[in-house]
Amino acid sequence: MIQLGLIGYPTGHSLSPEIHKAALKECDLKGDYSLFPIPPDDLGALKALLARVRDGEIAGLNVTIPHKENVIPLLDELTPIANTIGAVNTIYMNNGKLTGDNTDVPGFLVDLKRFVEIRKSALVLGAGGSARAVVYALIVDGWEVAIFARRPEQVQELSAQFPSPDFRIASIELTALNSLFSLPSLIINTTPVGMSPNVDASPWPANLPFLPNTAVYDLVYNPRETKLVKDARAAGLPATTGLGMLVEQAALAFEIWTGCNVSRKPLFAALEES
Repeated sequence: MIQLGLIGYPTGHSLSPEIHKAALKECDLKGDYSLFPIPPDDLGALKALLARVRDGEIAGLNVTIPHKENVIPLLDELTPIANTIGAVNTIYMNNGKLTGDNTDVPGFLVDLKRFVEIRKSALVLGAGGSARAVVYALIVDGWEVAIFARRPEQVQELSAQFPSPDFRIASIELTALNSLFSLPSLIINTTPVGMSPNVDASPWPANLPFLPNTAVYDLVYNPRETKLVKDARAAGLPATTGLGMLVEQAALAFEIWTGCNVSRKPLFAALEES
């Protein structure tokens, strides 16, 4: 029996069990995927759960808010991507070492390329943990990136985290988009604004028109159509939620744990059934 699971707090809204149980079935593997809600200040519970991975009782764990950074001091090593971003979403044993990885980056890029044709200027809303993975992915893929966040110091920290002459990160006010080096062809929301149960909220100001010829990607996937996505589609723009990214990052983590490269179709089907 392969035991897998998710660390986070809270975890009740998670769709990960449906995805991974479908993956186990598709790969003809016996196992289970459990939720482990651990409060952010309960270091003892976090250590105890990670000890179960070390002992081989649990084959792998996903990590979500608020533990993507909290787990790092408790691990033996990080993959280059996780180390660069400073966030972990996948944990497993590798050559006797408890290892932290990040499949959000490749998962996001795969889903993004499924959604849009080549566009190379993006406006990222937010500068928190999710933004770091998204900004890093965009940079690796050759995008220009502008960031809007309510806390400018977060933007400065993020910019300093990825120093390179090959890209530019700009901090921008939404009311001053025309001052950008080039108008964004893609808007990405990395904030939790609009997430259930606050389904009537949007990170985009109600009195600010969307830019023409812009695509909108909202990392929030619950509800299945966020207010941001609804509003963008009503304005005639292509828009999608982060459900595809959720499936991609999950499938990549599942392959790390089991060696099985699962078809994405049954994973999406499992979500539709749920």
